[in-house]
Amino acid sequence: MTPEGCTDTFSSSSDDPDLTVCVLASGSKGNSIYVSDGHTSLLFDAGLSGIEIERRLNSRNLSPDQLNAIIVSHEHEDHIRSVGVLARRYNLPVYMSSKAQLSASSRIGALGQVIPLQCGCAQCINSFTIHPFYVSHDAEDPMGFTIQKNNFKIGIATDLGIVTTMVKEHLKGCQVLILEANHDSDMLANGPYPWHLKQRIRSRSGHLSNEDAGRLLKEIKHPDLQYVILAHLSEQNNTPEKALREAGQSLASSSANLMVSTQAVCGRLIHLHS
Repeated sequence: MTPEGCTDTFSSSSDDPDLTVCVLASGSKGNSIYVSDGHTSLLFDAGLSGIEIERRLNSRNLSPDQLNAIIVSHEHEDHIRSVGVLARRYNLPVYMSSKAQLSASSRIGALGQVIPLQCGCAQCINSFTIHPFYVSHDAEDPMGFTIQKNNFKIGIATDLGIVTTMVKEHLKGCQVLILEANHDSDMLANGPYPWHLKQRIRSRSGHLSNEDAGRLLKEIKHPDLQYVILAHLSEQNNTPEKALREAGQSLASSSANLMVSTQAVCGRLIHLHS
């Protein structure tokens, strides 16, 4: 049965391979996440140069020729830098909100096919079901995502200033959770950023702190949670050790694997097995 609100964009396959997830990059200089079931391969955001995304895919023996679509969370440059380049080079449809497309049109350029996304309305791409949900961030129409296939569920929640009840509900039951842990509150308060930028980061439309991420993990952890990937860490106002310590305390009774994604190095391939 096709979930309500879904639009089938590509034909489905009867095979049911396991899922692969890879955070190609995460941070203020560029973000991109790869998700595939072996037949359909999706790129969530393309905030690095096209050449660098291709290089990082190739470094994990993943082929950009096998991509089926690009899904855009919002129009900030660190999420859309090569959306237009890759879409044109590989003839890919781009899924994004109408407001984000309008705001980014001069930077993305002409696109062959754009499928509008709307928070609360699911989209199907082959056997994947994408659920966009609203996050509070200083962009035109920012979104988080859950990606579902059969009993698998992946959650992506970065670039958000607060954790709302809606965010919690969407992220419940994920096997893989890619979650923002942008800053350590003390490092931000005592760091070199100007006051207005500090205020923006810790505002309701800014970024989650390590403490925010930890509180969320404590609420939504469950026995089937396999991986938590901390994302969008600030290079100035956080350290991997601090982020891991805070999240690790919240996951103390969980068997989930905890890791940090970085800006400079492509993440490892994660394989979800049924």
